[in-house]
Amino acid sequence: MSKVIPAMESKTIDIVADNVIKLKQLFPEAFTEEKVDFDALKEVLGEYIDGRDERYSFTWNGKSKARKIAQTPSTGTLRPCKEESIDWDSTQNLFIEGDNLEVLKLLQKSYHKKVKMIYIDPPYNTGKDFVYKDNFKDNIRNYKEITGQVDGEGRNLSSNPETSGRYHTDWLNMMYPRLKLARNLLKDDGVIFISIDDNEIANAKSISDEVFGEENFIGIFIINSSPSAIDYGHLAKTHDYALFYAKNVSEATTTHLEDESKVFKYKDEIGGFNLYPLYNGNVAFNPKTRPNLFYPFYLNPESQDDNGFYEISVDKVQGWEEVYPVISQKDGIQRVWRWGKPKSRENVNKEIVGYKSGNGEFRVVQKTRLTGKLIRSLQLDTSISSRRGTAEIQELFGRKVFSFPKPVELIKRFVQVATDDDSIVLDFFAGSAPTAQAVYELNQKDSGRRKFILVQLPENCENESEAGAFLKKQGVSLSIAEISKERIRRAAAKTKGENPDYEGDLGFKVFKLDSTNIKPWELDFEFTEQDLEHQISNIKPGREQEDVLYEVLLKYGLDLTLPITEHTIAGHKVFDIGMGALMICLSDDISLEVVEGIAKLKDELSPEIMRVVFKDAGFADDVVKTNAVQILKQAGIKDVRSL
Repeated sequence: MSKVIPAMESKTIDIVADNVIKLKQLFPEAFTEEKVDFDALKEVLGEYIDGRDERYSFTWNGKSKARKIAQTPSTGTLRPCKEESIDWDSTQNLFIEGDNLEVLKLLQKSYHKKVKMIYIDPPYNTGKDFVYKDNFKDNIRNYKEITGQVDGEGRNLSSNPETSGRYHTDWLNMMYPRLKLARNLLKDDGVIFISIDDNEIANAKSISDEVFGEENFIGIFIINSSPSAIDYGHLAKTHDYALFYAKNVSEATTTHLEDESKVFKYKDEIGGFNLYPLYNGNVAFNPKTRPNLFYPFYLNPESQDDNGFYEISVDKVQGWEEVYPVISQKDGIQRVWRWGKPKSRENVNKEIVGYKSGNGEFRVVQKTRLTGKLIRSLQLDTSISSRRGTAEIQELFGRKVFSFPKPVELIKRFVQVATDDDSIVLDFFAGSAPTAQAVYELNQKDSGRRKFILVQLPENCENESEAGAFLKKQGVSLSIAEISKERIRRAAAKTKGENPDYEGDLGFKVFKLDSTNIKPWELDFEFTEQDLEHQISNIKPGREQEDVLYEVLLKYGLDLTLPITEHTIAGHKVFDIGMGALMICLSDDISLEVVEGIAKLKDELSPEIMRVVFKDAGFADDVVKTNAVQILKQAGIKDVRSL
């Protein structure tokens, strides 16, 4: 059959090619015949090139390969699993079973810059937990071998003892590509929390500084994980850590936690308030980096209100005091304001006022009416201990099925601080899925519409383990992912049981990582006639239309929770995604009547742009295929693709 319709790209986004395009847009003069001229690039960058042989760097054996793994496109897909889901047709939540490296690659188009918050609780590298083994050439096959889906060489997830000789290296090579890919999914104002203990805290900080930029490091939480302490010989340990980074600290947004003990010192016609400095506390923001935030206020020393505050102006007034942001006493750096001049002009003598400090200096301060408080770096109360996390999952299952899961309250605090009420929360080391329960409970509490995306490897549970014993009794596969899904179901039921009138989203869609649904053309001179017939249909045996449908969504970069409507045209099923934004027909023997019906739907639905995808071998004949393109073009549909 002639190829008159262009084929869809079979792989995920090519991150290297995408970065080269961006580089060319910034520095076109550094390209010669579509290749990077590094000498020209160095000239363009000038003094920003560090050519010293000895300079600060963080490296390890395998780092270059780990970087390549992050940039290598995936040929896999995510197959829908409706029977394991809840509220498939309406839920906005996702649970994805598979190797998180490949899953993160598959999500690059659909969720690029859409995630507000990431929380992960990766393996701590204690010597007993596992390290993912990534295959540079074909990680999909590697994943199937690990999880026992195909015969392989007996590779398994393994412990990582210090005697291995690559103790820290293996952990770094596992984490690096995953963090690189995860960063791409964060919104510009997004943040990430990484739970860790002291086995890898130093390396976790260093690798995060590199991936997210040390200027985007916000802080480290000390978390009271074991109030009664665990004896390690010379030290009884009571705490773990969580790293806190922004994608871009200058754009990051967070909210305050509730503070019932809040007391206001001042009061005006609006209500109570306290004072907060108007200058920016981050020394990275200074007159050189943010010149628009460096300007004087003018303060009238003769005019005070009932609270003792002084009248101010952003415009010069003869005889008034000139007030600039303070200079940092610690490092002597001149600060800048947090607000630009236009915003300040709108709020002078309303939400910002003049103030005299205890040492007699004039300042400009902001009224803060917040009833909450910034999250504290010390998280010490017992409600966020590992013991509490164990009790929570035991309460859901009626028995102990998972050791030391993260407590829901800790993740709820992170979610509350880092998200808006309709944000996406990503956790790609889902474990027993406390993140899903945290999102459910917080949404129920504040009527939010937050969504979660959880990813968990179907790691095998040993028969002797608590989780393995539970799963064996349930008669399902012995994997951590089964615990994750069952925990989400029970957490949803618990939330609904405690709040019968709650109408929020308590569902989740299950997808499972697999190899692509599309067969490559494989020429073999010993093909039988039956083999040849199988090759004519380029969809793999055993794959359903909906499997292919969601692979197309991923290739087009569309949200996996978009509403999908099914139309029947001339006896053939046509999938309508996003009210006509994308039409997909994967039938055989497609006639012109089907094509004309799709053209009519464009008129009925009136989408801004309509894209159409067919199965390449699905047309009745070459004439229908050729005419189909012309009919759709006449209807104003120019983007027509085939599989």
